Amino acid sequence: MSKGATARKVQPKALARRIIKAVWDKKAENIVLLNLKKVSGVTDYFVICTAGSGIHAKVLADAVSDKLKGTGLILHVEGLETGHWVLIDCFDVVLHIFTAETREYYSLEKFWGDAPKEEFPDGV
Repeated sequence: MSKGATARKVQPKALARRIIKAVWDKKAENIVLLNLKKVSGVTDYFVICTAGSGIHAKVLADAVSDKLKGTGLILHVEGLETGHWVLIDCFDVVLHIFTAETREYYSLEKFWGDAPKEEFPDGV
């Protein structure tokens, strides 16, 4: 069975919540879930959060990687070198970890403004 087939067995919303819990536990800030089902054919959800620094971004990425280790749910990780924008592609869910300045600059929430948005000020 391919990694993609394994990943498809997990409901995207449930996966998004697992990711949110992992970053919340490591003190991510301004966690947002964008539902892209009706506005994008690429993925179902974006999880977006802010890290206090590049090192913190790497800690958040490691927490998600550890939580999903061995599941075949992670397709690709990029941005660990700098930590300003770390992206973890989990097929139907894509996690974006930004430093504050980088998040403001790219403004994904504004770019995807048509997508329904949930905020998680107190975790999941």
